[in-house]
Amino acid sequence: GDLGPFNPGLPVEVPVWLAINLKQRQKCRLIPPEWMDVEKLEEIRDQERKEDTFTPMPSPYYMELTKLLLNYASDNIPKADEIRTLVKDTWDTRIAKLRLSADSFVRQQEAHAKLDNLTLMEINTTGTFLTQALDHMYKLRTNLQPGESARSQDF
Repeated sequence: GDLGPFNPGLPVEVPVWLAINLKQRQKCRLIPPEWMDVEKLEEIRDQERKEDTFTPMPSPYYMELTKLLLNYASDNIPKADEIRTLVKDTWDTRIAKLRLSADSFVRQQEAHAKLDNLTLMEINTTGTFLTQALDHMYKLRTNLQPGESARSQDF
């Protein structure tokens, strides 16, 4: 389709899909988001490690954006390898927290939980496990009704 007009040398905000498409055709240079900086990502990683709860991320799509931009425009991103490592460290910390939270949730036989500051990708990584665990817990609870347990012990 028709896009533009674009003026050479002037930065312009466009959707990520368009930026990557133009970059692949060598028609532009990508400017990474403000948060995609080594110092800022180190702060985010350190804060995530300190807190017991999930801290807000700079973007709800931080992992997806990092992966796309580093795959297609790493030459436009200063210290791309360090950024990749910092985002991966932050991701690993958050997923470990999520697994511990899910384990605690299942062990305590909770019925609901509040998940603040999680991204959709993070929720989707444990969504299947949690729904299956809750389904099994429900089945176990319904099979252990007070009246039924007394009858099952009679011979």
